[in-house]
Amino acid sequence: MASPPTGTVTFLFTDIEGSTKLWEHNAQAMEVALARHDELLRRAIEEHGGYVFKTVGDAFCAAFLTAPDALEAALDAQRLLLKERWGESDPLRVRMALHMGAAEERDGDYFGPPVNRVARLLSAGHGGQVLLSLPTQELVRDQLPAGTSLMDLGERRLKDLFRPERIFQLTAPSLPSEFPPLRTLESHPNNLPLQSTPLVGREREVREIAERLRSEEVRLLTLTGAGGTGKTRLALQAAADLLEEFSDGAFFVTLATITDPELMPSAIAGSLGVKESAEQPLVETLKNYLQEKHLLLLLDNFEQVLQGAFAVGELVAACPELKVLATSRIPLRLYGEQEYAVPPLALPDPRVLPPLKVLAQYEAVRLFVERARAVKAGFEVTNESAPAVAEICARLDGLPLAIELAAARVRMLPPQALLKRLSDRLKLLKGGARDLPTRQQTLRGAIDWSYDLLNEEEKMLFARLSVFAGGRTLEVIEEICDPEGNLDILEVVESLVEKSLLGQEEGLRGEPRFVMLETVHEYAREKLERSGEAEQIKRLHGEYFLTLAEEAEPSLRGAAQLEWRERLEAEHDNMRAALSWSIGGRDATLGLRLAGMLSRFWYVGGHLSEGRRWLEEALVKGSEAPPSARAKALWGLGDLASLQGDQERGRTSLGEALALYRELEDKKGIAESLCDLGWIEMVRGGHERAKELLEEGLAVARESGDEWTISYALNMRALSTLDQGDLEEANALWEEALALYRKLGDTGRVRSVLFNMAYAECVRGNHERAETLAGEVLTLSREKKGDPSMEAGSLLALGIAKMQGGDHERAGALLEESLMLLRELGFNRDVAECLEVMAEVAGGLGQDRRAARLWGAAEALREATDNPWVLFESRLHEPYLTAARSRMEEAEWTEAWEEGRAMTLDEAISYALEGEEASG
Repeated sequence: MASPPTGTVTFLFTDIEGSTKLWEHNAQAMEVALARHDELLRRAIEEHGGYVFKTVGDAFCAAFLTAPDALEAALDAQRLLLKERWGESDPLRVRMALHMGAAEERDGDYFGPPVNRVARLLSAGHGGQVLLSLPTQELVRDQLPAGTSLMDLGERRLKDLFRPERIFQLTAPSLPSEFPPLRTLESHPNNLPLQSTPLVGREREVREIAERLRSEEVRLLTLTGAGGTGKTRLALQAAADLLEEFSDGAFFVTLATITDPELMPSAIAGSLGVKESAEQPLVETLKNYLQEKHLLLLLDNFEQVLQGAFAVGELVAACPELKVLATSRIPLRLYGEQEYAVPPLALPDPRVLPPLKVLAQYEAVRLFVERARAVKAGFEVTNESAPAVAEICARLDGLPLAIELAAARVRMLPPQALLKRLSDRLKLLKGGARDLPTRQQTLRGAIDWSYDLLNEEEKMLFARLSVFAGGRTLEVIEEICDPEGNLDILEVVESLVEKSLLGQEEGLRGEPRFVMLETVHEYAREKLERSGEAEQIKRLHGEYFLTLAEEAEPSLRGAAQLEWRERLEAEHDNMRAALSWSIGGRDATLGLRLAGMLSRFWYVGGHLSEGRRWLEEALVKGSEAPPSARAKALWGLGDLASLQGDQERGRTSLGEALALYRELEDKKGIAESLCDLGWIEMVRGGHERAKELLEEGLAVARESGDEWTISYALNMRALSTLDQGDLEEANALWEEALALYRKLGDTGRVRSVLFNMAYAECVRGNHERAETLAGEVLTLSREKKGDPSMEAGSLLALGIAKMQGGDHERAGALLEESLMLLRELGFNRDVAECLEVMAEVAGGLGQDRRAARLWGAAEALREATDNPWVLFESRLHEPYLTAARSRMEEAEWTEAWEEGRAMTLDEAISYALEGEEASG
């Protein structure tokens, strides 16, 4: 038997696919087959110099001195397994994975990141498949066995959440070559973030968390513990391990940058990609979205928004297939909640040290060693340093964050020197606040000690960096934290990253973005408050982001709209921080100006409720602000309220904005306010008043000379003209608006106008022209990713056109696609119209009872959202409704109609998507 190789080795891991089912099917036959499986694998491994260091059930773990030997062993093993006659047992399908790296060998076992990596690579494969990592492929590609090759499967994210791995598959004439997609993170819906370092240890905790979440009675599990215990990393790994068991995926929601509980639903919606609906509260939209989904929701840092826990309780109660995994320093105190107290890492007793090989098996020591090696290559625990390493880990109570901060100092100081400094610092903290948990005091000590190692420039910048929320770029750090230009920002930031007090992420277009762990952030905020310059730095922060919002606001309606929207989304947490500081009493005028400038962003970004709340508060607190700032904020509030369906509040705010804009003689503001007021009047049925307002709005817009304002007024006036039945005039106005929008490069508004024109052609019955226009909108929407609302609208318009042209089958397919998008977006008013057109398609196919049900469901939905037909909708749909009703006996129609009206929203959508019902 070969001896265990050391240094850089190649690992071969194997296991049997579906072994549990094989045991259940025929345990006696499986017992015989497994013995033969073990014999064949050992023979292949040992004939090529491999060392089997562990077997767990049907899984083999082997190590080789060279990668080619490991590959030959895998190839021979697969060939032997494929040739074997398995008797009464089903054939055994064995998956294999190869990965190489430096790992520690202790008493015949191996430890270190390569071991964990090959296990994750194995979990991605299928029975009969042999997978190789990129490092292994590079070692074997020039020494491949005859007749074999390596198929590049691309770069994939493995379930260890570490860096992506480029994966290769061994192919040979005697091996199967076709397999299902790899079981990697890409194969299931998720947004689980990759981690900068692999998880060390914690196998037991991850397994326990996963087992509890698998239990049917566990719907909400909260990981609790002090800051720095590693709750987030544990939760992420458990979610990754469970990903295949949730058909609709696992989604991570960070709450670390949110302090307002009312913003929690927005954070959840943002992570899920759920758009806010104007017709209902966001929590209700989330309920509708999640109601039938088998999904795991990971809510991180819940202690930030503890008062909003009731909303999570509502989601769990309303969504039977939803499970929630939360991390929090404090339990959520919800009915049915189960808690999992995250323990510290396993620790040695420094008073009775085990042998050196055994010491490295403790998780806390392993973490210290791995992180120390990241900053000092070749770091090893020696007989001399072992007592100090064990003492450091023990003094830090096995807290991962504290250990990582300590290990980062190995670059400068050996463990013995670190222990002395750490011990002195901890002694100084014994007189600290007694109401803090012991672990938190210890963690504070670790951060204190790291802070004391900074020079004066680093300390100053570290404190000032706490003014940010959700990250910061080098550019903004220079502007806010070093207005005098006295610091070498790049050098100081780099030093803080190296000392683990800052983290680095990739931001927009590859630009680095620097973040702080929340525990470190809290510490830095304390330092800023004690520095005496907190108000100055917060003012600089507020002024910077006001300037950014002012620069962005006009660009949100032009060619650069998407770029600026992405930038504002990236800085949204910083905008919130600036609003909280200013509106909270420090500078209400600045807050009002900032809120007003962000109103268009809140609209295009789908943050309707949040934007409305900021604007309401800013208008109350900023009563002394200049009229121009108040007018902007009032206009924004009116616009958002109207979009949410609160037409009365919208009309009031827009009326106040209009009055101020008239005083200021601001023609752009006057025109936009008039147009928005005109739309509200049209929706409310005040058609003559709407016409007056929109005509005046267009006239003032032309006087202003601003082409975007003119385009906007033309578009709105055209809708009113369409409502009055003058389709020719409406098209003329749209053509003029379209030319201006194209000149301005505003592709979003180009799509909007084209959609309106397509819809108008549907009203006219000109289905061929409608189809051409709607097709153009659909193409533009799909090319410009991130515009699902316009994609849904264009599918609806195309469906109407196809239905009018008699192509009912194609119309039905388009409408189903539109309906699914509209349901995800929460656009219930548009859902109602989609149901109406689907009723028209059903009528065209002779499915009269189905049509009646859909008409009834659509009417109930319109009543529930207070959205009756406007005149042009009535002209479009009423003839089909009348015709459908005339084809049925009154009693039969009424019965089917009422059946539709009795459906819930989800029932109506499901019914619409079922297709033609069975006859009879």
